[in-house]
Amino acid sequence: MKRKTLGITTALMSAAALATTGTLGANAAPQQAVNPLFSAAEQAGTISTALGLSGGEQLVPKDVVRDADGTSHFRFDRTVNGLEVIGGDVVVAQKAGQLTSVVKATEASLAGLDTSAPAAAQAGSKLVVFALDHAPVLAWETVKHSVKEDQTPSELHTFTDVKTGETLLSYDDVHNAEGTGQSTFSGTVSLNTTQSGSTFQLKDPARGNQAVNNLNNGSGNGTLFTDADNKWGNGTYTDKATAGVDAAFGAAKTWDYYKNVHGRNGIKNNGVGALSKVHYGNNYSNAFWNDSCFCMTYGDGTSNQHPLTSLDVAAHEMSHGVTSATAGLIYSGESGGLNEATSDIFGSTTEFYANNAKDVGDYLIGEAINIRGDGKPLRYMDKPSKDGRSLDYWSSSAGNVDVHYSSGIANHFFYLLSEGSGKKTINGVAYDSPTADGQPVTGITRAKAEKIWYRALTTKFTSSTKYAAARTGTLAAAADLYGASSPEYAAVNRAWAAVNVK
Repeated sequence: MKRKTLGITTALMSAAALATTGTLGANAAPQQAVNPLFSAAEQAGTISTALGLSGGEQLVPKDVVRDADGTSHFRFDRTVNGLEVIGGDVVVAQKAGQLTSVVKATEASLAGLDTSAPAAAQAGSKLVVFALDHAPVLAWETVKHSVKEDQTPSELHTFTDVKTGETLLSYDDVHNAEGTGQSTFSGTVSLNTTQSGSTFQLKDPARGNQAVNNLNNGSGNGTLFTDADNKWGNGTYTDKATAGVDAAFGAAKTWDYYKNVHGRNGIKNNGVGALSKVHYGNNYSNAFWNDSCFCMTYGDGTSNQHPLTSLDVAAHEMSHGVTSATAGLIYSGESGGLNEATSDIFGSTTEFYANNAKDVGDYLIGEAINIRGDGKPLRYMDKPSKDGRSLDYWSSSAGNVDVHYSSGIANHFFYLLSEGSGKKTINGVAYDSPTADGQPVTGITRAKAEKIWYRALTTKFTSSTKYAAARTGTLAAAADLYGASSPEYAAVNRAWAAVNVK
């Protein structure tokens, strides 16, 4: 089970190796993402041999991305003697039967590792091999489910060395965040719904049957929204269907964004729509994504009158699902910051894509929900430190900062890569983005920057990717898409330098 929240409760492994033997060229078309895991399974044995994996190691297919030139990017998790290897994932690019690049979450060898079960099992725990920023060891993985005081579900993962009892890692995997409808944030919108007899269901048949359920300020699964005349909500919190309209609209626009911009067919790239659940808890001021139910959940905020169902929040939460289905960035340290930043980045780009006059595209996160009651956004991408906590630039202590604030480094990078540094106004919003070295950055447009980030996420990043490896991965992605001698490649390099990642 994985839940990612918007991160508003309180503020409210080494670098992956990359070997490349060529690029797609400056004029290559963006990759067409598909998910034929059966093909990956057929290749797993061949690739295992080519990678020189030790006896007992097996690759488990997770995702495949195919480029227009015939290159396939196979993403695998790894097991050894049947045990899951935490930090063992690998991405292999192959063309015409030849390996062209390999990205591993760890370079450590598993050869000779004793994986025999200890005499005394640890109750409620699973035996795994832990290799995330650590020499591979046998470990217990324990998952504790609870509910925090603010009603946010908690799923605390703890990895403990079997021999020494040392805690290797602990992190909470809750990541804080055609009828017509009257929405809270986007005005009157069109909705695809499903007719069942004489009633209509808030279920979208054109987008994998994405549905919206009403929790009625409780928990669990709730009930599917239905309506007699296919006209939903009244634009205010007094009609519970209003939040359902926002959730359905946000889910639809996020689906369309990934499909039309990146060629991705749903969160898992398998054509299956996600479930949205609104009116969670009592006065709950947060939202979260949950992998186990393939769903996102929204609270109603203060006095149950301020639902958190804005478009960028919806896209932020669904993008956690995309990250889980691809790179699987561990929600801790620098990789956790990159996980959060990915959701902020695609939350923003989806908002621009939607082109809604009531909620225009911007580089502000959660500006419409007014979570603090002061009219200010939750986060700022042009200068993250404006929120009082987020990091503008990388330092050696970035991995010790809460992931919602270390995300500022990648958010800032993305803004600079898209728009450049200095003062400017976009869609009526004023920005003034600084750089760590005081030198200017010229943007390459958001359209190019989002393609580079998505390609890096889906073909270069692994569970252990840190900022240095993110720089390597985005440079490789820029080379794939535009060429290693292109202005776009140079701009990626410059934008990372501007946030002190070199």
